[in-house]
Amino acid sequence: MFPFRQFFYFVIHSTVDIPQQEVITKDNVPVGINAVVYFQVESAEKAILNIQDYSLAVAQYAQAALRDVIGGIELDSLLSEREQVAEQIQSIVEAATKQWGLLVIDIKIQDIELPADMKRIMAKQAESERERRAIIIRAEGEYTASEKLAKAANILSSTPGGISMRTLQTIEKINPDPSKTVIFALPIEFMEGIKTISEMNKK
Repeated sequence: MFPFRQFFYFVIHSTVDIPQQEVITKDNVPVGINAVVYFQVESAEKAILNIQDYSLAVAQYAQAALRDVIGGIELDSLLSEREQVAEQIQSIVEAATKQWGLLVIDIKIQDIELPADMKRIMAKQAESERERRAIIIRAEGEYTASEKLAKAANILSSTPGGISMRTLQTIEKINPDPSKTVIFALPIEFMEGIKTISEMNKK
């Protein structure tokens, strides 16, 4: 009888860093970018026979793909669509490394370093956007307050003696100290309003 043997295969994921390099975007903005490539060896035979140093080859090919992809997009797309950009780079690297017996699992763009003047411009844009939003919020608040004031004015004007009563309340708030006397020149309409309120109370 032949002894029964079990064989276990361990799949080891390898990583290779793409050092920071300066790349020019489609809209001529120089950016410093570094990334990391995650891959595994699917065929040890191909990896050994077809390429001398597959880790170095993956890194160099990924560098070239990174420059090509980023050189074809604008800075705004690079900043807002980082994952999609990484997927484009990954598809290019996969097409080449598959024949080496390698499987690229993922590519992550780690850092995007912008020029100092570009950082200042973006900071000013962000500040301007915050100020614009603050102005809009204040304007909306003032509009709401003006609507409420207009409704209150309509109610007071349609109520007999309403404006006169509101005037008396305002006078009371102006001089809460009974020991002091404040003299106001009141229009005839105000006195007529007081008279109307008095007559309504008698009824």
